[in-house]
Order: sequence, then C-alpha cells, then structure tokens
Amino acid sequence: MPDDSGVTSSERRSFDRLVNFTDAVVAIGITLQLLPLIDVAGPQAGQSVWEVIAANQGQVTAFILSFVVVIAMWSTHNRVFNSMRRYDGTIFTLNVLWLLLIVFLPWPTAMYGNAVNDQVIGSGGVGLLYWWTLAAISGLGSLIAVHAGRTPELLEPDARAESHLYRSIRRWTGVSFFVAFASIGILSEFFPGVSPYLALLLVPLNHYLRRRSDAISREAHGLQDSTETERSTDE
Repeated sequence: MPDDSGVTSSERRSFDRLVNFTDAVVAIGITLQLLPLIDVAGPQAGQSVWEVIAANQGQVTAFILSFVVVIAMWSTHNRVFNSMRRYDGTIFTLNVLWLLLIVFLPWPTAMYGNAVNDQVIGSGGVGLLYWWTLAAISGLGSLIAVHAGRTPELLEPDARAESHLYRSIRRWTGVSFFVAFASIGILSEFFPGVSPYLALLLVPLNHYLRRRSDAISREAHGLQDSTETERSTDE
C-alpha cells in the first residue's frame, strides 16, 4: 500500500536498492583509480620516496584529479537523488550509463597518467578521451537532474516546492562542468601541459554554485515554513 506521500513499500525498497547499488559502484570506481599506483615500485637503493613520486607525477596527478572530480560528481548526483522518492525507466537508464562511465574512467585515467609522464597527451588523443569521459559523466548527471525536476511524481514533497531558480542552478552546474571538460579536452590536443591546471578553475566554480543553491534552498524552505505558519494561525 502507498504511504502518505503516495509511494508504495515496493517502490521505496526498489529506490533504496538503486541508491545503495549506485553508491557501491561509485566506491568501486574510485578504488580502481588507485590500481596504477600500486604497480609503482618503491624507492631503490640511494633513491628517496620523493624521487619516486616525481618520476610518476603523471599517475599521481591523474589519480588525484579523477578522485576529486568523481567525488564532486557523486556529491551532485547524491543531492539529486536525495530529492527523489522513486525512479522511472528514464532515470534508471541514465543512471546505468552514468555508472558505466564511472567504472570506465580508471582506464583513460591510467592512460592519461602515463601520457603525462611521456608527454604524448595531445598526439594520441589520450587527453581527449579522458576529458570527454568526464564531460559525458557530467552531462548524464545533468540529464538525471533535468528529468527528475520535470517529473514531479518522482520528487519528495519538499523538493517540489523548491524555487525554479534553485533547480536551474542545480541543472546548470552539470551543464557548466560538461562544457568545461569538453573544452579542456579539445585544448589538451594543442596545449597538453596546461589542461590539468585549467581543471583547478572548476573548484571555485563548484564551490560558488553549491553555496548559491544552498542559500536559495534555505530561503525557499523559510518562505514555505512561514506560509504554513500563517495558514495555521488563520485557522
């Protein structure tokens, strides 16, 4: 039987399992990012650990970059799913594709790390594959947010009351990252040494958009609470 929000126990269990499965796959995908570093040999006689790190700085940089980006994408994905109470076929398909790219990412990450070391990013399209994979992950995450926002029956009651501006900021966060990663991928073909540093500009952008959306969400919920209080007082 459906609960007060109109969701059946079967739908609730199914959605919870999808969330748990998604988190598990993301955790595995993040763990796989570390595998290329496990194969790096430790310091030899007369060699320091800092020299080993310097000799493999490409792999280390690629691992840190991918780790931070995946965490940021999962955080955005998690915020969208926290506003939902059930899913439909479109959400399921988009989520499966999103997860597919999450577990695919360690391969271009490993190639990108080796390419940084060998300074051949631009010549073989390795940078393009790496950055465009990140762009595709961002794009799919944005499509999940857009579809959820346009399908009210998938959302929790309080999420439906969120302002249009808040939902727009949340959607445009994914679009902004998609455009940024796609552009960095193209630039990596011509300026391979600069592309990793361009990604650092996304950190303050993500911080700003997150703070902006949180502020708008608090304002919307504050207005909703005051309206409900006024109604109860009038009654």
